[in-house]
Amino acid sequence: MKKNRLVLLLLLVAAMILSSCAPLAIPTEGDNGDGAVTLLPDFSNSRYREIYLAGGCFWGVEAYFDRIHGVVYTNVGYANGESETTDYYSIEETGHAETIYLVYDPEILELERILTYFYGIIEPTSINRQGNDVGIQYRTGIYYVNDEDLEVINRVTEMEQEDHSKPIATEIEKLENYVLGEDYHQDYLYKNPNGYCHVDLSNIPREKPPIRASDYPKPPQADIEEMLTDLQYSITQEGATETAFQNPFWNNEDEGLYVDIVTGEPLFLSTHKFDSGSGWPSFTRPIDWNVVTLHGDDTMGMDRIEVRSRAGDSHLGHVFTDGPREEGGLRYCINSGALEFIYLEEMEENGYGDYLIYFQ
Repeated sequence: MKKNRLVLLLLLVAAMILSSCAPLAIPTEGDNGDGAVTLLPDFSNSRYREIYLAGGCFWGVEAYFDRIHGVVYTNVGYANGESETTDYYSIEETGHAETIYLVYDPEILELERILTYFYGIIEPTSINRQGNDVGIQYRTGIYYVNDEDLEVINRVTEMEQEDHSKPIATEIEKLENYVLGEDYHQDYLYKNPNGYCHVDLSNIPREKPPIRASDYPKPPQADIEEMLTDLQYSITQEGATETAFQNPFWNNEDEGLYVDIVTGEPLFLSTHKFDSGSGWPSFTRPIDWNVVTLHGDDTMGMDRIEVRSRAGDSHLGHVFTDGPREEGGLRYCINSGALEFIYLEEMEENGYGDYLIYFQ
């Protein structure tokens, strides 16, 4: 076992308490029963655009769009019913449609293309039915929040109508209400890849490179001790925090990819890094929302949300809600000692060439 680890840990804890990675009151949504929590970004005042799509069972619609390059964030819920509240077992009575909330980067993916993809995965002339699912909750709909989107929606729908002899039944309405779906519905097909889906997921347009946890196995404990410095081990394996402004990446401005130092799993892009003034590397979001896990952390008398890597279960840092509003409002405050940086020009030779798409 590495020496002086306890002394180092105590020094790092003291630095954490005095640092700007201090406790914040963080609103969370959901509790998965194992200490894991869900934190919702707020894109309402961001530089990104929002649209709500009802296409039958929302599991498949979310899984389809979440894999498209340019889609920033999705979740599932219930929209445009007769009440402000509902749940999965009440939507047939309240008249809500199973709907996905989709946030996209208009510099990468335009609304017209999104709607073209959407019409390609539904049967738009079908009334209250998609695939094997029947009921008002399975009707199709496009619910917009920005009035200027209506012209694009109507234009794409008129083009789609030319391919059908029956009238298109897809609702086109301003969003009236949206109730977030239960936690077990979120990313359902990611968590249950063999689950039912009426949407064909075998051919995703402009698909993001998948990041599979199985490709980045955690090394044996003895190997981890051998490969890491005392500081890196204390951070990733014991939950320590390094000293602010005295770590390699807090002011790194080079382009590239940040990966888990233990497993090599891709975690953060330099394009999402910003100067938070905290003295630690700060990111607005991970490269993929599923490569990190979030856990309630009440240690040291503080109420925080811990960030851990998915494949290696390494302690990375914490996430706060004081990030840039134009990027969704989150700040992932991450220890340099938990990361390895792959320079842009070295990504291909190091086996990360697929992720160059994010820099093009």
